[in-house]
Amino acid sequence: MSQELNVAEFYQSEYEKQAGGLAGNDLSWLKERRQQAIKRFAENGFPSPREEEWRYTNVKPIERKQFSPLAKSESVVDKALFDHYALTSADKLVFIDGHFCADSSDQPQLPEGVIVENMASALDTHSELLEAKLGRALHDEEHGFLNFNSAFFSDGLFVYLPKNSALSKPLQLLFISTKTEVSQLSTIRNLLIVEQGASLELVETWVGDAGHCYLNAAVTEVLAGENSAIKMTKLQAESDKAYHFGGTYVKQARYSRFNHQSFSFGGALVRNDLHTGLREAADVNLDGLFLVAGRQHVDNHTRINHTQPHATSCEQYKGILSGKARGVFQGRVIVQEGAQKTNSEMNNHNLLLSDNAEIDAKPQLEIYADDVKCAHGVTVGQLDSESIFFLESRGIEAERAKNMLTFAFANEQVEKIELSDLKLLVQDQLLKQFPQEGIEKEWL
Repeated sequence: MSQELNVAEFYQSEYEKQAGGLAGNDLSWLKERRQQAIKRFAENGFPSPREEEWRYTNVKPIERKQFSPLAKSESVVDKALFDHYALTSADKLVFIDGHFCADSSDQPQLPEGVIVENMASALDTHSELLEAKLGRALHDEEHGFLNFNSAFFSDGLFVYLPKNSALSKPLQLLFISTKTEVSQLSTIRNLLIVEQGASLELVETWVGDAGHCYLNAAVTEVLAGENSAIKMTKLQAESDKAYHFGGTYVKQARYSRFNHQSFSFGGALVRNDLHTGLREAADVNLDGLFLVAGRQHVDNHTRINHTQPHATSCEQYKGILSGKARGVFQGRVIVQEGAQKTNSEMNNHNLLLSDNAEIDAKPQLEIYADDVKCAHGVTVGQLDSESIFFLESRGIEAERAKNMLTFAFANEQVEKIELSDLKLLVQDQLLKQFPQEGIEKEWL
């Protein structure tokens, strides 16, 4: 019996055991969608390197394990993780091992008509709206993790912002994985609906106990209405034995603005998908920083689809790799035939701190219109020897000089964070994860 068949059989069996207890299990439309999703997963399994968009990331380590979700009653808040990662500037919604924890969460003050609710509850209270909108951002997407999530998702966040509305504070989603005796599974599904002229700021924070093995499989859908403004930040700082798939899929109406910052520091094997489709005069800005050491593997996969004229996109990702770590950056910009006057720029810069570190960089431009301005650039290299010599000539020892230059390279991305306590949190994480010694925080 093949390994793929074993994987399919195990998760089909898990689905049959859990189906009655999954969120929204009494909704016929959701039950049908879950059954279709598990059927597709059974047929195709997890993604394979034979698929072009997964050619650099092999998920066999995930297939070799059997992950099972914890019941909500078994999850207990890790106070140390909560205290360290909770932001004072934001209203916090806390999820422990894939389940919403109301006792540790804030209750945001909501304007009239605004909905902020955990997904499991929202399926009971707003089922008609969710039936109409859930999955809308995924209709052009298809791979095994999406089917897996659609079948198994346990909880998540549902936000609905009507026309011209806004929250008084940013939202922080704090996802904490606790240490257990089993290889646990958390499946999160978020849906953000931001209508015309509305605005939202949201921070995803993923953390877990050091040395603990688990799988987080999360999908976030974003429906950005005309002239809306959305700002998202994702900080992934999980256990060095954790597996993480996080996909964010965005549909942008005309004149909408979407900004996303991604910081990946933890995990044994991590895949971040970030895909957006832009209509007329929409704007997207994507920034990322990934820092990997040891034998970590982090894959950042972005896709920007310009479907109509006058839209703009700007993307900059940076990677710092040491040990035998492997990083992947696949950035794809598509300019459709009717998307004249598109302006797009994509850059990926990578710093290798050891001879055994590896980066696979694959920028792609697909242009089917003739009146556009598009550019991309990729660099892979080590620290500049002349810059090190310059600092040494001014009395700075070589190792300290290397550290200063490396932090200057990373800090360009960190400085773009506008929330002051979030910036300090990312800086702390950068110091904690950095593979060299002798760094001083005042350098940042």
